Amino acid sequence: MTDMIRSLTLNARLALTAFVLGFVALFAGNPYKGAAATLNTKELAITMATNADQISVTTVADWIIQGRSDFRVVDLRPAAAFAEYHIPPAENIPVTELGGSNLGRNEKIILYSESGARDAQAWMLLRAKGYRGAYVLHGGLEAWKDSILFPRVPANATPAQLVDFARIKDVSKYFGGSPQAGAGDSTTTAVVMPKLAMPTPSATPAAGAPKKKKKEGC
Repeated sequence: MTDMIRSLTLNARLALTAFVLGFVALFAGNPYKGAAATLNTKELAITMATNADQISVTTVADWIIQGRSDFRVVDLRPAAAFAEYHIPPAENIPVTELGGSNLGRNEKIILYSESGARDAQAWMLLRAKGYRGAYVLHGGLEAWKDSILFPRVPANATPAQLVDFARIKDVSKYFGGSPQAGAGDSTTTAVVMPKLAMPTPSATPAAGAPKKKKKEGC
């Protein structure tokens, strides 16, 4: 186990330490008083080192567009923040309420908060309780805003980047977002969060899939 920890980068080791401390703090502070849980630190280190605990925002966007129902998205933020905006079709379950939630141990669960350590702590709690299908949304809600709702075309974009941006523009509009043409300077018009409503199923292409060519002729 010691060799495994030593093989991690400094940042990964610091992150692992922070996660464990956060995990202990959450248990010590209450929500799971009297509840038993085990934490395999070796498995945790391997999972963190390979990023196997994370799922990208584009992958989640693709799954939603495809209408998949084999996963659940959990928003860990306070109710007020959730009511203001959340990823459709997320459900609001604060970290302190995870132990009493109806989440299934055989379900694929994607956790997110803004972009901090709360989602990592929640992931650790669920994994310690035997939820093998728990994942963290990489970058949290901030990544969702930057990559899905308000994507920007890079300055001096290459042809390949322009193609990618054209693709993600359709995904952004599907979720009520507004792609940004600027490169991210301070003169860009302020963005407005979309209304809270599930997108209407359409032929919108997935974030990572090319558009189909139209057939010519009759």
